[in-house]
Amino acid sequence: METIVTHNKFMAGALPSPPCLRAIPKGIVGLNVKAPLRRNIPGYSFSFRISCSVDAMAKEEEKQKKEVKLWGERFQDSVTDAVEKFSESVSYDKRLYKQDINGSRAHASMLAQQGLITAEDRDIILKGLADIERSIESGEFIWRADREDVHMNIEASLTDLIGEPAKKLHTARSRNDQVCTDVRLWCRDAIDQILRCISRLQVALVNLAIQNEGLIIPGYTHLQRAQPLLLQHLLLSYVEQLERDSGRLVDCKARMNFSPLGACALAGTGLPIDRFATSMALGFTAPLRNSVDAVSDRDFLLEFLSANSIIAIHLSRLAEEWVIWATEEFGFLIPSDAVSTGSSIMPQKKNPDPMELVRGKSARVIGDLTTLLVLCKGLPQAYNRDLQEDKEPLFDSVETIVAMLEVTTEFAQNVTFNQKRISRSLPAGHLDATTMADYLVHKGTPFRTSHDIVGKAVALSLSKECQLSELSLHELRQIDPIFEDDVYDFLGVENSIKKFCSYGSTGSDCVSEQINFWCHKLNLNKSENA
Repeated sequence: METIVTHNKFMAGALPSPPCLRAIPKGIVGLNVKAPLRRNIPGYSFSFRISCSVDAMAKEEEKQKKEVKLWGERFQDSVTDAVEKFSESVSYDKRLYKQDINGSRAHASMLAQQGLITAEDRDIILKGLADIERSIESGEFIWRADREDVHMNIEASLTDLIGEPAKKLHTARSRNDQVCTDVRLWCRDAIDQILRCISRLQVALVNLAIQNEGLIIPGYTHLQRAQPLLLQHLLLSYVEQLERDSGRLVDCKARMNFSPLGACALAGTGLPIDRFATSMALGFTAPLRNSVDAVSDRDFLLEFLSANSIIAIHLSRLAEEWVIWATEEFGFLIPSDAVSTGSSIMPQKKNPDPMELVRGKSARVIGDLTTLLVLCKGLPQAYNRDLQEDKEPLFDSVETIVAMLEVTTEFAQNVTFNQKRISRSLPAGHLDATTMADYLVHKGTPFRTSHDIVGKAVALSLSKECQLSELSLHELRQIDPIFEDDVYDFLGVENSIKKFCSYGSTGSDCVSEQINFWCHKLNLNKSENA
């Protein structure tokens, strides 16, 4: 564009600014003086044609358009675009909108109760918050990065919507206690979601156990054949682990369920607020006792992500076992086509990919915990902006663990066990050796001596390439004369299973008791799932 600027008398300030120059925005630099061009401007002898960068003007206009931040009156300059882009968190913390609005509702009601705002202002604020919530949920709300985070987006929008009453909402509140409140509320809901997912997986595993009543499998230690197990018993072992996972989350939620709201930046406030009222309104057990602690610590997140990591490890172990069992070498487990994938080059392949991904994603959940541990380890009291970085690992941990639980449940509902292949595998490994040792203990032989005797019997079986049950009584008595005909009641995997009787063992009666316990706890009808 072109504008007229006067000769050196004007430039030196000797003459007033002509109207044509007033069009040039303040701060424009790099003006290019071109050839002289006379204009009829009263009081000015001549002038110059000036070329002004359109881009520079646009940038200046954009700068003037930038909204003054809610904390911005202390500052003369706006933050740069790079700083604004680097600092914003609304791109991911906007998912806290519901918790943020609920916290503001409780806070506004308390302020009115305490006489810090009028009942009329409270009602206007509550209506405005409801309108914003509807706007967000309908997808009409415009999230702005220049408003930094979910809190300032909602508050600034509330100010745009209702005016002066909105400016009273932040009375006796800081973003420090506000975000802690939002995150605790969000975590409470997330824990409830994970607990429901765990329960569904437990139901799937118990149903799978009921459907495979009496199926004996080889049990392993060190991935070597050890003792016979009922498949039901093994499946219920994962149900037990998941129950402890649930317990950790319940404990975590109980410790988490205290309110930071009203702790303000770190020191509390001199205004007569009622933190117990907001705590009760939001379903917290009580306010946190120490305002510095309330805004500083993220131990509740460390505990939550630790619990998630333990769940991930349990799921990864189950996934590893099922991946191995689905191999041709084992062939114990057959996933349906609905939960399997193929190969782009090998037409015969059928892969249990969901379980491999469960195994892989456990690393991600553990990584989220590690991120948060390292984030928190060097922070002085009280709040530090570093803590903005707690949300992405939190959200990722929850999303990932929910997905892992859901797909493991889906997989458990779509597998069968190859009973013929499992039965053919049982003779290998002398799974009944320990039961033979128990037989000798029943006869009065010290266990260590029994161990030695059975070791010799196993060596003899290996040399003869036969099972312990296939050794003759004469051969057994050559090892030790204590053996009698009743030894054969202890040999073979079926007889071994019958001999287990200790509480929690793999004996048929013991496992039946465990099945009944879980059916009752999970409200399952055993007969309907058999």
